[in-house]
Amino acid sequence: MNSRKRASRQVAPPLRPALHQRPLLSPDQAVALSRLFKVFSNDLRLRLLHALVREKELYVNELAEAVGMKPQAVSNQLQRLVDRGILSAKREGTNVCYSILDPCVPVLLERGVCLTQCCPEEK
Repeated sequence: MNSRKRASRQVAPPLRPALHQRPLLSPDQAVALSRLFKVFSNDLRLRLLHALVREKELYVNELAEAVGMKPQAVSNQLQRLVDRGILSAKREGTNVCYSILDPCVPVLLERGVCLTQCCPEEK
């Protein structure tokens, strides 16, 4: 892939207590977390996010090539991630360049891959 790599402008999340030090999730917090996990529950979206973790920034055509799909099929999934604030989309002429906006995304993907390797799904 011939993408132009640029320094991403990610902002570190504010410091918060460790998860084990926080109060139990409220019902509203649990619903919000469930909605977030639904965004991540699509295999194509996960592959697109992984491609962006690897390359930092890619055009829609490059992402489509990376996952072996047509750009039109990929664009809809990318828009869902943009709408959720997970990705940023920057128009450059007729092209749209995507990058990960939320610095928690690479960490979440890394943990998910770790879980699939440490605790494989029984078939």
